[in-house]
Amino acid sequence: MLDPKKVAQNFDAVVERLSTRGGNLDFGDFRALIAERSALYVSLESLQAKRNAANEEMKRAAKQDPAALERLRGDLRTLSQEIKEKERQLAAVEERYQAVLLTLPNLPDPSVPVGTSEADNVVVRTWGEPPRFPFTAKQHFEIGEQQGLLDFERAAKVSGSRFVFYRGDLARLERALVSFMIDVHTERGYTELLPPYLVSRAAMTVTGQLPKFEDDAFETAGPDERFLIPTAEVPVTNYHADEILDGERLPLRYCAFSPCFRAEAGAAGRDTRGLIRMHQFHKVELVKFTKPEQSMEALERMVDDATEVLRRLGLHHRVVLLCTADLGFASMKTYDLEVWLPGAGTFREISSCSNCGDFQARRGMIRFRPAPGEKPQLCHTLNGSGLAVGRTLVALLENYQREDGTVRLPDVLAPYMGGRTELRSA
Repeated sequence: MLDPKKVAQNFDAVVERLSTRGGNLDFGDFRALIAERSALYVSLESLQAKRNAANEEMKRAAKQDPAALERLRGDLRTLSQEIKEKERQLAAVEERYQAVLLTLPNLPDPSVPVGTSEADNVVVRTWGEPPRFPFTAKQHFEIGEQQGLLDFERAAKVSGSRFVFYRGDLARLERALVSFMIDVHTERGYTELLPPYLVSRAAMTVTGQLPKFEDDAFETAGPDERFLIPTAEVPVTNYHADEILDGERLPLRYCAFSPCFRAEAGAAGRDTRGLIRMHQFHKVELVKFTKPEQSMEALERMVDDATEVLRRLGLHHRVVLLCTADLGFASMKTYDLEVWLPGAGTFREISSCSNCGDFQARRGMIRFRPAPGEKPQLCHTLNGSGLAVGRTLVALLENYQREDGTVRLPDVLAPYMGGRTELRSA
């Protein structure tokens, strides 16, 4: 959530910066709502001051002019009624005000380039070279189906479209990648968590999935409302909700494996074949809690942590700074990591690393105390994929394919695959 004071005091500047995100943000009567809210606060404070003065006058009258007490009591009753009415009006306006704030995305950081679409994103750096094949490279789903490692047809029979059965070595490779990624990140100082996969409405609201994107979430039936997590970012960010952290311990770094569930997969008709957009997939998530002055450096380190997985796997990739129009709802600055897919002949996103500033921390009351006795401040929260497991598997299939349809595996995965160096047909 944006800082209400900043919005009220710098309304035009906030609107101008938010407008660079595109999306036809509708501020409607938000300015009038801010003015009404401010006027009610001023009026309420004035009435409260009058009530305080009337109380003091009653104390004096009780000693010096008892005959005036009844008149003063009548004035005080009138003031109390007016205050109750103003408080009622203010509560109604405050509810509307907070509801609007919950729909507003984060302000892009000044370092984020202004753009109107993903075409305006900026390639920051590239690592490695694309593989060259003496044959026409296949896409991952062609390899997987040819080798009997992917079964979309039976998954559709069981669950519908955009689900899949992994078979044999490919199922093992998925598990191997999870363990490999977690090992890389714990080596680099992250604490591993295994989070819940069902969360409350409040938890989804903290990270920005609700109320804006409720139609994209999978919600459980029954008396206890729960949502299947779209990413481990949700439970891990909420791990420190309503807490005051010790500033000396920041930054805190967590990594977590989880399945992810997203109803919006393929809504635009893209990637209708294969593993790129699924309703259910696996991901290793990175989450950081930092002081405000640490967060931009922490973002750069997170990007390096995520790309370390790609480097060890020998996968050609690039780091892309997103423009204002391509930022996620809660992000103030994001880098996408894009891996080369030779079968598809394009780069595809395999991770997004974002600095959310105090946007999520304000919703979740995630604070830290700089030093003993000092006033708590809002943390900055960061999150990123380290990596999307299914898309990493896609990249391995396409980058390490052979002409006969078999797939070689990077040496770093051999310990996780029982020493195996290639995928066998199922």
